Amino acid sequence: MTDPARLSERIDALEARVAYQDDTIETLNQTVTAQWQQIDALRRLVGELGERLSEAENGGRDRPANERPPHY
Repeated sequence: MTDPARLSERIDALEARVAYQDDTIETLNQTVTAQWQQIDALRRLVGELGERLSEAENGGRDRPANERPPHY
């Protein structure tokens, strides 16, 4: 049979590993959540920049040729 002290040591070691793994999982979860927030913000920014680029490309065509630019 196995010594009760040895079993207690093994259980303690397993509990320590689980606690470390729980901490690691929580840290990874926070990191992934922060990265997704950054990705979402960047996606919105890229979308806005794409719209602005389209507007800039089409902006010259929508204005009549004889109209003065707004800075005059």
